[in-house]
Amino acid sequence: MHCRDNCGACCIAPSISSLKKPAGVRCEYLNEQYRCTIFNQPNRPQACSGFQAEALFCGNNRVEAIQILTHLESETT
Repeated sequence: MHCRDNCGACCIAPSISSLKKPAGVRCEYLNEQYRCTIFNQPNRPQACSGFQAEALFCGNNRVEAIQILTHLESETT
């Protein structure tokens, strides 16, 4: 599975400690098209580069992705 256009759920729902980004807050590197502006850059956090889009986490649409990732975030904190 490839990242869905106009999604960005993985840059909003989970916390990213290396960026001091709390869960539910839009990442500072997420652009207006919901794409990561540091996607292939060396300063991209390991937590981000290790995430792989797949139906289990991303569901069928952006709304489902945010719901699933928010639930997983709450289960792991």
